Amino acid sequence: MRLLLLIPALLLGTLLQAQSLEGAWKLISQNGSLITEQEFIKIYQDDYFAFGIKNSSDHAFIGAGGGPYEYANGKYSETLDFFTLDPLQVGTTTPFKVELKENRLSLTANTNQGILVEVWERISESKDDLTGNWVITGRKREEEISRSTPGARRTIKILSGGRFQWVAFNSDTKEFSGTGGGTYTAIEGKYTENITFFSRDNSRVGASLSFDYKVIDGEWHHSGLSSQGQPIYEIWTPYAIGYTPTSK
Repeated sequence: MRLLLLIPALLLGTLLQAQSLEGAWKLISQNGSLITEQEFIKIYQDDYFAFGIKNSSDHAFIGAGGGPYEYANGKYSETLDFFTLDPLQVGTTTPFKVELKENRLSLTANTNQGILVEVWERISESKDDLTGNWVITGRKREEEISRSTPGARRTIKILSGGRFQWVAFNSDTKEFSGTGGGTYTAIEGKYTENITFFSRDNSRVGASLSFDYKVIDGEWHHSGLSSQGQPIYEIWTPYAIGYTPTSK
């Protein structure tokens, strides 16, 4: 009897796991039109999402957005912490009708511009040592480590499904400072980024940068040389722990 009771519980656990959005996704159609001239990549991890958009032909940056999301009991909503296409939307929450079947995600919402229907295809849901949503909380210069508590102005880096995106923004002032992203690997202490979009300089697309990493007490210690050849040592904390919301 106990075995029979366990079977439905195991099936339910498998179903709930299969319904996770975590990983990397690519937009394949919007309002019925196939997406061919731009590339939209969206990452979900740790109740947060971020996306970046670029031209497929010349890699020119188009826009980015992201923030916390909620997905439970068939209901889905997004709250924008940053949104370059319309900064006035920062802070707003949009509910979506959601349909998730295997690796295909359909989102439908009523927006200021009318009905929006998006279809996303999962790229990967792979995980590694650095899978997570992180916020920078420390830097090491020479032998001194300086720490800070991020508030409205913060820099995050979200990694999941073999994709990464960093974003610097201020959610109170709606100011956006920059973003970049692409593919990455994190294997045996070596972290490598392959840049596929960069808001400040699209000539950086195609570059690969390698760094050393360690996870110490749950924090990501990131060290090596910057693209300018300068030594860097950064400490990234899980977003849910490191970020302190500001009161308005």
